[in-house]
Amino acid sequence: MAKVVSLGIHILDILGRHVNRIPTGQNVDLIDEIRLTVAGTAAGTSVDLAKLGADVIAMGAIGQDELGNFIVDTMGRYGIDTSNLVRKDGVQTSATMLPIRPNGERPALHVLGANAEFTIDDVNWDVIAEADYLHFGGTYLLPKLDGAPTGQILKFAQEHNTITTLDMIALERDDLLEILEPALPYIDYFMPGLEEARMITKLEDRQEIINFFLNRGVKHTVFKMGGEGSSIAAQGMDEIRIPAYKLPIIDSTGCGDAYCAGFIVGLSKGWSLEEAGRFATAASGLVITGLGSDAGILDFDHTLEFMRTAETYPITT
Repeated sequence: MAKVVSLGIHILDILGRHVNRIPTGQNVDLIDEIRLTVAGTAAGTSVDLAKLGADVIAMGAIGQDELGNFIVDTMGRYGIDTSNLVRKDGVQTSATMLPIRPNGERPALHVLGANAEFTIDDVNWDVIAEADYLHFGGTYLLPKLDGAPTGQILKFAQEHNTITTLDMIALERDDLLEILEPALPYIDYFMPGLEEARMITKLEDRQEIINFFLNRGVKHTVFKMGGEGSSIAAQGMDEIRIPAYKLPIIDSTGCGDAYCAGFIVGLSKGWSLEEAGRFATAASGLVITGLGSDAGILDFDHTLEFMRTAETYPITT
């Protein structure tokens, strides 16, 4: 069983579907479902990793509040080690309100909360050194870790033979590349959405974007592309394209987190990059069929069977 440290943002999501409008004044609309879930590019990935059979250690910051208690209790039920979640005084646990539209889109209202107070002094270096994988999730929403501290953490992991993956939530700002660049030489698998990669590079062509990151030291680019599937590339190999699965879309929240979890588990099994990508796509596809980032995935065997039997879209250019 792979030991994975999932370090970064921990969020309580409050989701409702389906939301066609925000009522005016103090009027009320009735919707079908409201859920609370553990989410974020670190915490959501942790839950999916645990469901898929990994030994998961959560590392991040939460508040001394009921939102934080919910995250700890929920993760504990999945067998995730939460002893490295630091509880911060005077700040709430990060949270997001997500009104889910009928087409699965998810506009968000977000409070940075405790994620903004997570610092390099909160990192347990010994745990990272003993792990098989370090998943760093949340660049651009970790202001006290963004930039040089992220590079320091990933460099330490590589020096201790811990495989590094990185995912993010990119925001419209002028310094995206400046913040990320110190980390790039120490990322084994760089796993953003392609649109996020375009925001960082200000390039449109996928191959140019791949080369942009590989030339700056990233070992592999793994771009998530929604209905167009995903792309996996490295120096000296042809790009691998993975098709998306044909599925009813309920809510796309957490699909990227599930992809990262599935990919890490696939790598831990010794599978090829293509097999790991297909398993990641299956995990991501299952999540889109329910409300919240923890929907759809039952366990490893169920996801593997889905990967082998479900229908995919054709690959486009």
